[in-house]
Amino acid sequence: MTNAKRSKISSVQANSSETSDHEMELPHPDDEEWTAEEMRVARPFSEVFPELMQSLRKSRGRPVAERRKQQISIRLDTDVVEKFKATGKGWQARMNDALRKATADL
Repeated sequence: MTNAKRSKISSVQANSSETSDHEMELPHPDDEEWTAEEMRVARPFSEVFPELMQSLRKSRGRPVAERRKQQISIRLDTDVVEKFKATGKGWQARMNDALRKATADL
């Protein structure tokens, strides 16, 4: 940290006796501004740690289902939707099961 930054932080701390810590954001002493050379040679996280980046990508989101669902938009009668919703959590899965049974007769 440069002497100028240390001096600025000290003066802010000295003048803030009536301000609580959570109201004031001070720079961390180890957070120095990057030089133009550091910016020039910086590399993306994914290049520096490719294995870690790959594991992070794999662990995000919902696991892939054995039987994938297809998102669609459909208009249904209000009373039909309300009856399924009234059955509580999981109503969409129950509606899917009812449609599956109905397709067996087609």
